[in-house]
Amino acid sequence: MIINEQQFKNHDMSKLVKGAVVPRPIAWVSTVDDQGNDNIAPFSFFTVASMNPITLCFSIGSGKERASGEKDTLSNIKKTGSFVINIVSEALANQMFESSQVYQPTEDEFEKAKLSKVASDLISPKRVAEAPVSMECKLDQIVTVGEGNLVLGRLVCYHIKDDVHMTNDKVDPKKLNVIGRMAGDYTYINDFFGLPNKDLDKN
Repeated sequence: MIINEQQFKNHDMSKLVKGAVVPRPIAWVSTVDDQGNDNIAPFSFFTVASMNPITLCFSIGSGKERASGEKDTLSNIKKTGSFVINIVSEALANQMFESSQVYQPTEDEFEKAKLSKVASDLISPKRVAEAPVSMECKLDQIVTVGEGNLVLGRLVCYHIKDDVHMTNDKVDPKKLNVIGRMAGDYTYINDFFGLPNKDLDKN
């Protein structure tokens, strides 16, 4: 099948694209508004944008369900200029899902998901105490792409659990124990292999 842009309207392109671009890492983004209300929500359009300076990026979709027209995460980042990206392990999957539900701006997703808050070192948003890795970021820029908002943040402080950190400054992938986002579901990421791999040459 070939689908050109003139035919996009005849297909569910959201499902086709999200079903192919997998598995996607999840940025569990914690923010705070200018009144001190904490917020946390997951975003699966997430990656590293640059290593010099170290810059992370994630995309926030339309907030049409909000009276303001934008999601609380985006609104809070615009107000405070900072956010934390927490990494989601298997043990935190249900709590991450709970935090993805729609709550009012004054409702605390940390409390709804029964998460422990801990103060960040250099910015105002809290981080998830249970997360294996948390990365404090200061806003670099927000790029509008259609109905999406690409948020780029400069890493200013990196937190990693001792049991996940390896002596040569590597992250132990087995102990990180992350999950990935598929189309409508999630996947375990706990099986690893190197390349080249003769076992893959089956055809």
